[in-house]
Amino acid sequence: MSNKIFIPTIAAGVIAIVIIFFIFNNYSPGRGSVCFNKFCFEVEIAKTQIELSMGLMFRKNLDKNKGMLFVFNKEGNYPFWMKNTLIPLDMIWINENSNVVFISENNLPCEKTICSSINPNQNAKYVLEINAGMAEKIGIKTEDIVIFR
Repeated sequence: MSNKIFIPTIAAGVIAIVIIFFIFNNYSPGRGSVCFNKFCFEVEIAKTQIELSMGLMFRKNLDKNKGMLFVFNKEGNYPFWMKNTLIPLDMIWINENSNVVFISENNLPCEKTICSSINPNQNAKYVLEINAGMAEKIGIKTEDIVIFR
């Protein structure tokens, strides 16, 4: 068999194996868990510019133990707003050392043309959005350590 036929055949076989592996292992990119003590949230992970911009906009509900984790390339000051967000949220800013540095609770949807921003007083690398009231319910406080899974 010549190299012109052999190499593409091997490449196709490798691609097929990779696809089968991901299908049978329920591969789900952009998902993970964020844990506080013994309580974990299942999260969608927003990393791309489009994901970071859209966030939870236009979502009509969010299950109790679910959320969205925004992951930025570097630590910085990242204000958030509730424009086009239909559900009340708690927002938790987390630094690169996995410490909670700022919490904004019970943020209500903004139905105005111009919405105010929630500006943290600390730099963060991550922001977690969860249902309003959950931060208080499970006792999340600044300086808590977060475990990412």
